[in-house]
Amino acid sequence: MTRKVSAVCVLTFALATLGSAQTTASSVGSGTHYTKSQLKQLVQDAHTAGQYEVLANYYGQQQQSFLAQAADEKREWERRSANIVSTAAKYPRPVDSAHYLYDYYTYMASESGQLAAKYAQLAAPPSGRAN
Repeated sequence: MTRKVSAVCVLTFALATLGSAQTTASSVGSGTHYTKSQLKQLVQDAHTAGQYEVLANYYGQQQQSFLAQAADEKREWERRSANIVSTAAKYPRPVDSAHYLYDYYTYMASESGQLAAKYAQLAAPPSGRAN
């Protein structure tokens, strides 16, 4: 039960951090930021190569953002791993939260990469002719 509660806490923290990080990244970066409803509408309405290309670019930018966040969390995880005190350590330890955030960002980068590849393939013209 404690694991479930702590996992929910870590995911809540990760999503809150993700939301603020996306807001910061979208305001600073040159990429376009879509709301969830706008993105859902884009996916539903995508039928042309140009629309698929927009989606592929968006998910590619998301992948790069998640990879950068994962690299930051990896450094934080390594930094926190140096200070582990095994006596009287309560779960979740700070090193655990950094580890879980790293895992979350790498997972999201992988998902975004798969979606970017899918839409890039749909945006590409057919390579062979049907005879």
